[in-house]
Amino acid sequence: MAHPVHLTDDSFNTEIADGKVVLVDFWAAWCGPCRAIAPIIDDLAGEYEGKATIAKVDVDNNPRVAMEYGIRSIPALLIFKGGKVVDTIVGAVPKHYITDRLNQQLN
Repeated sequence: MAHPVHLTDDSFNTEIADGKVVLVDFWAAWCGPCRAIAPIIDDLAGEYEGKATIAKVDVDNNPRVAMEYGIRSIPALLIFKGGKVVDTIVGAVPKHYITDRLNQQLN
């Protein structure tokens, strides 16, 4: 089973720049809602393997990229397409809400 790609301040731009659809979960270990959606993010990594990249950024360890994208509340899910943010989801939301928004970018 596929797992989310763990991005850092150094690897972030390389991963989102290749033109494909990338869902990035900005999270922190101390964040309860982040822990609540973690199993959903793990599931999506397997379900979207080969179609989209599912990634995570620990905001405590990678503050530069979190600041660059104005992350103020977590969990924050940003969907990138062609290296640009095309959608944002803030907070713990149901899986179908995330998949609906992700599928819109894949069609």
